[in-house]
Amino acid sequence: MEEQVFIARLLDPATQNAAFQKLINDYQRPLYNHIRNIVLDHDDTDDVLQNTFIKVFRHLNGFKGESKLFSWVYRIATNEAITFINQKAKRRGVSIDDLQNSYTSQLKADIHFDGDEIQIKLQKAIALLPQKQQLVFKMKYFEEIKYEDMSEILDTSVGALKASYHHAVKKIENYLTEN
Repeated sequence: MEEQVFIARLLDPATQNAAFQKLINDYQRPLYNHIRNIVLDHDDTDDVLQNTFIKVFRHLNGFKGESKLFSWVYRIATNEAITFINQKAKRRGVSIDDLQNSYTSQLKADIHFDGDEIQIKLQKAIALLPQKQQLVFKMKYFEEIKYEDMSEILDTSVGALKASYHHAVKKIENYLTEN
């Protein structure tokens, strides 16, 4: 379905519920994966995903179509996930780095994580990166999001994203070869 037609259906009270259900069906799995890459915990991911869809629904009338619907929804999900981990770290009185390190240490016991030792090592290396580099690396490496789409989602230039990804890859390579 062409995006403009779909957006019109989302904004029309007569077709809004059916269109929003389609949006949920289309975006639920990829958004879950995107959010999970940021917050790492399954239960937290479900909470952030639910909050994301609530926020999308509440702000549909504010969507101006200046970006793709995909980018707009992903920006909301990304902001919700980052806000969530920042608040969780603050509530626990720990740094975001410490929170993420505790999550990566618990991945082996997580029944929703199906990675092996190498994946756990990779997650530990990623957790050592600055937050922006983590985000860019995960979006590019795991989700295969194009730099142009990432640029809209993160409101950052393509050049800066490429540089962040390059630096992240180098740091991860160094970590994996040293450990």
